[in-house]
Amino acid sequence: MKWQLIKTGSSSGSFNMDFDLNLAQSCKPDEAFFRLYRWQPYCISLGANQSFEDINIAKAHLDNIEVVKRPTGGRAILHAEEITYSVVMPIGKSLSPREIYEKISNALIKGLEFYNPLLANSELEKLQPDFPGLLKQPSGVLCFGSTAKNEVKFAGKKIIGSAQRKLNKVILQHGSILCGTFHKKLVEYINSNDDLKHVLQAELNQKTIEIESILNEKVDYPKLSSCLIRGFESEWQINFA
Repeated sequence: MKWQLIKTGSSSGSFNMDFDLNLAQSCKPDEAFFRLYRWQPYCISLGANQSFEDINIAKAHLDNIEVVKRPTGGRAILHAEEITYSVVMPIGKSLSPREIYEKISNALIKGLEFYNPLLANSELEKLQPDFPGLLKQPSGVLCFGSTAKNEVKFAGKKIIGSAQRKLNKVILQHGSILCGTFHKKLVEYINSNDDLKHVLQAELNQKTIEIESILNEKVDYPKLSSCLIRGFESEWQINFA
């Protein structure tokens, strides 16, 4: 398998989602990709099956926040102070999609530990929540309102949210590594009344955490990017060209 590293810097939401999807659609049986990127302008992405009606799009556009759909599932995320990763690889006989998901998460945990040893306490979620039930709850509109099995958490709170989709014989997985707190402003753009917004804000505050909140310092994005690459190489036993 030939692994390729792609760093595309900061781009629009539509560019980022199209790029990931195009990678998956053009991936050859003997190649795989690890991509790191950010978002400019900030962007709200919705899961493939989520309705745009969940979001106050007019307010988002007024605040220069793009709104797009992801090719993967899950719920709404405000991409702002984060590094986003994507992995595209063919499905082989050696690893199932679930095992790929777990291995990617372990690689990201190694990257966090390389960045700062205090992040070594990050761990995988062991239980799979009742998603049909959760989606009926008010917090069901929020991706970071719950933690799926093998997603990454710190001190019981979600720090990396990921989603995976099988496209023919290729896996596309991407996710958000929370660095700063701006993502919590997502609640301001949810179409709901003020009382429900207070509930949703409490959910995000209770269930999510960010690197800057753990370390009490601003994230060095180039350093974090390099550490995530090292973590991926270590877990997958590869070397990027």
